[in-house]
Amino acid sequence: MPTDFQPLTLRPDEVHVWIVEPERIDDRRLLDAYWALLDAKERDKQQRFRFERHQRQYLVSHALVRLTLSRYAPVAPEAWAFDTNTYGRPVVRGEWGPKLRFNLSHTDGMALVAVGWDAELGADVEDAQRKGETVEIADHYFAASEVAALKALPPERHRERFFEYWTLKESYIKARGAGLSLPLDQFAFHLEPGQAPRISFDPRMQDVPEAWQFVQLRPSERHQAAVAVNRPRGQPLTVRWQFTVPLAGDTPPRFQAA
Repeated sequence: MPTDFQPLTLRPDEVHVWIVEPERIDDRRLLDAYWALLDAKERDKQQRFRFERHQRQYLVSHALVRLTLSRYAPVAPEAWAFDTNTYGRPVVRGEWGPKLRFNLSHTDGMALVAVGWDAELGADVEDAQRKGETVEIADHYFAASEVAALKALPPERHRERFFEYWTLKESYIKARGAGLSLPLDQFAFHLEPGQAPRISFDPRMQDVPEAWQFVQLRPSERHQAAVAVNRPRGQPLTVRWQFTVPLAGDTPPRFQAA
């Protein structure tokens, strides 16, 4: 299966998001081709998952990363190498590391990788139909203003708003590269109809709201997603996204604007 993509241009004011539905891919030729792209550490980790669906999620999403990066740089998908920071966030090793940034997220039913140029970014996707607590979690971990805004909504909208906050928060902490070491209650998102999400910080966070831009995605009725980009508010930013089946002939890309 060919992996020679037509090179794509990625401007500094753009982020591209590639989305895949791993559970829908059952072509053994594709799955074997994805396996061939992984390195030894990735293969070992993939095999450690207990359930087949989690193995498939890992396989497809990590092949997606390699194939996506190769759309933007003259590196074979299997040749990419990665380092991790103190909190486990992977970054590209070598000459492309300071330039080509990416962030991977996956949940039941969906995985996505966001790619940008020379700017820290984070992305998160969540299965908003998964079982579990929502408002109760917000009470314990969200900022007071977020909890108040969530509870002011009709009960039938609580779950949707919870996952809007959750994906935005995850995208920010992933962009910062510090994971859940950042206290979720020391920064808050403000959501108003027709406006981009805004962030505010407790002084202890030592961050500036004007340094960040956020975009929300709704790639399916079941899933919510968000992208965070370390780009000054007011500067142009375009986030484009599309579904893909890696190695199944989805070129040229047909992006949708977020």
